[in-house]
Amino acid sequence: MADPVAAQAHNAVDSAALARSNGDVDWDEFNSSLYFDHNYGLLRPDDKQIITLVADYFQSRKARDGWRDKAIDVGSGANLYPALTMLPFTSEVTLYERAQSNCVWLREQRAEPSDSWWQFWSHIAAGRPDYQAIKEPFDLLSRRAQVVRGNVFNLAPAQYDIGTMFFVAESITTRNDEFERATRIFVNSLKPGSPFAAGFMKDSSGYTVGNVSFPACSVDERDVTRALDKVARDVTITTVESNDLREGYGGMIVATGRKRT
Repeated sequence: MADPVAAQAHNAVDSAALARSNGDVDWDEFNSSLYFDHNYGLLRPDDKQIITLVADYFQSRKARDGWRDKAIDVGSGANLYPALTMLPFTSEVTLYERAQSNCVWLREQRAEPSDSWWQFWSHIAAGRPDYQAIKEPFDLLSRRAQVVRGNVFNLAPAQYDIGTMFFVAESITTRNDEFERATRIFVNSLKPGSPFAAGFMKDSSGYTVGNVSFPACSVDERDVTRALDKVARDVTITTVESNDLREGYGGMIVATGRKRT
């Protein structure tokens, strides 16, 4: 008969071995090209739904609030579509990214974007006048966007007028406290009343890019709500069905809202 105390101790050791803080990871090992090819080489149904939620929300805020001077996309990685959803509403977009490999990739894409981004832009612009008015979105992105290397935990408060953060806070650590802190710091980097959109992998157990494994914190809608509760208002949480991107997750979560005043 198995010793339950020994089994508990073994499980505790296993959990400790699997625990990885954000600072434990060499983020410069992130292979941007492989990640892009797998995730954004074509427009998938889950990203279509996310884009619809975010673009509709930002366009509705533009009608109410008007122009936004400064935008930030936190943890851009190998993904341009969050920045594209903010493009019609701001004169400056900061692509804020920690990994040097991703910073290089972003600068290359800003200069010469991959063809698949046109699929994303076509869906972003469809039926939305503010987006349709932009005929050369990638030329405009090149002029308005700057790549800034930085850590989410070092973001200064109240700097930006609109913001996005997609698949970052829960995908940089196994620690729930770091997930919550990253989420709140992102929102707090916005000025009071500023709109935001954030995406989260639901119930993620971690992910691999090439031969390198990266940590994740398993979160659900309640965790996202709790993380945003003290810093955001008018929050809407939507679950997006997704199950074929990779193993080890249970869909995606999109949160839209505004920084508390």
